[in-house]
Amino acid sequence: MFAAFQAENSQHLWTVAIVCGMALLGLVGIILYLIQRFFQDTRAEHSRKSVAAPPRTENPSAFMAASMHGVIQTLRDQEKELARLHRIEKDRAEQTERLSEEVTRNMPAGLLVVNATGIISSANPAAAQVLGIRALGFRRYSQALGEDSELTALVARCLKDGTIFRREEVKHSAPGGESRRLGATISPIRRGEGKINGAICLITDLTELAALQQQVQLKENLAALGELSAGIAHEFKNALATISGYAQLIRAETEEGEAHDYAQNILEQTRNVTHVVTEFLKYARPLDISTETVALQNVIEKVVGEIGETMSEIRIRYEGPFGSVAGDEGLLRQALLNLARNAAEASVGAANGGRVLVRGETVRGNDAAFQRITVFDNGPGIPPDAREKLFRPFFTTKAKGTGLGLAVVQKIVVQHGGQVRARNRPEGGAAFIVTLPLSSEVPDAVESKQVVV
Repeated sequence: MFAAFQAENSQHLWTVAIVCGMALLGLVGIILYLIQRFFQDTRAEHSRKSVAAPPRTENPSAFMAASMHGVIQTLRDQEKELARLHRIEKDRAEQTERLSEEVTRNMPAGLLVVNATGIISSANPAAAQVLGIRALGFRRYSQALGEDSELTALVARCLKDGTIFRREEVKHSAPGGESRRLGATISPIRRGEGKINGAICLITDLTELAALQQQVQLKENLAALGELSAGIAHEFKNALATISGYAQLIRAETEEGEAHDYAQNILEQTRNVTHVVTEFLKYARPLDISTETVALQNVIEKVVGEIGETMSEIRIRYEGPFGSVAGDEGLLRQALLNLARNAAEASVGAANGGRVLVRGETVRGNDAAFQRITVFDNGPGIPPDAREKLFRPFFTTKAKGTGLGLAVVQKIVVQHGGQVRARNRPEGGAAFIVTLPLSSEVPDAVESKQVVV
């Protein structure tokens, strides 16, 4: 009975095992079917998206290889698109950089970029022209601009404190000794957390504008001074004539003694004061300028000849083109003669002998032409503290000078529509530059032959 029960139980187990096996096989079949369907759907999707469709196959390895090929092809297409976009952005960046360089290079204002260490990292050509300094790049700004320069002080404050300067007017001395008036706008460069990484400096040359303003102011001052001084000078001359007359009487009555000496001293002082008053009248009295055409060639020849005769120890010559201007020949000759005489006197005692050169140049402007006349000498030059005062009335560096010579020169030149300025030469000596508008009714100036006296 136990054996029968055991046999029946064993048969029951086999039945259960067979049923379970069949169920497991069915489940595995269903799973394989689903996997096959999944791969078939994936292959169809890749076939639709790929440029080159993979071959249809029921082999899973070939199918996987074809799928990977499609993915790689898609990645290659995306890489090509990214490369194309990169080239476009690179070309755009290069174009923007070229445009920025062109704008900076052609700016009429000077541009300086100073980094945090004080090195000039960028400078456009206008900056070199305005400052009169070549090769500004990669130099320390204090060395390039000068340790004592006002512009150096402003840049230093901007780098240290971040101070912004707008339209500041500063004085600048070019390497050649020329004094210039500059307008500067300076602002800091900040990055990140507000740290100062440098400074940008925009510079414009205000020298000509300042000279024009000075000329306008000078004309107004001369007009007011002329009205006031005419009457005062007349009264002075009358009083001096009276004093001189009484002194002459005293000297005639007492041929010897202290009274005679006192009278002689009075006469000498009255002559000196009369000379000063006369020169002052020349400066203050309004000029009556004629509008005749003046050939500057003849004027220069007369000036050079006169200096050569009166100061034979000085070698003076002239060169360059000299045109014709509208004005008064006598007044222009007086102004140029005064400049040439001052140059000759400054050259006396020079190591290699006194030399004076009068050079003519034709300068073309936008709407007109100008005659530039420069008087060079090889003297000691202009003292730094005297440059700004040269053309002021009664300022002189000569022991017996009246201080009205250069003031009269400036007045004559200004009344003729020109300007006069002075500078030191790098090789030594001084240069006085007169600029006059050329007459439009005469042809261009002809190169003159050099004359040495």
